[in-house]
Amino acid sequence: MTLRVSFRGHDIVRFCCRGIMIPIIYLLFAILLEVAGTTSMKISNGFTETLPSIFIFVFYGLSFVFLTLTLKRMEVSVAYAAWSGLGTFCIALIGWGYFHEPMTAIKAASLSFIILGVVGLKLG
Repeated sequence: MTLRVSFRGHDIVRFCCRGIMIPIIYLLFAILLEVAGTTSMKISNGFTETLPSIFIFVFYGLSFVFLTLTLKRMEVSVAYAAWSGLGTFCIALIGWGYFHEPMTAIKAASLSFIILGVVGLKLG
């Protein structure tokens, strides 16, 4: 399958979605939705805020849908490690940047080990 974005008959973007590209796109959506769900947990203030509380279930539900679609064409060890690991990495950055949580050297090193672990599973 090829995705084309055209303007006045000229291809602006031509993106080939064969092989591994579709599962990776699904996985990226799953990760982003999981991060949105976890961020909604923080914003919901222990389920005291209605809209963020609803978003928790919407975002996590959609995240599981896309993770399930990913698993049709990707190994579960790699997909789950990327989903949980990169989600954890993103949440740590959001915690540091948006919620002003401290980022220590130990936390930064641990986050880099998470990334190395995901890469190692993909290469192995």
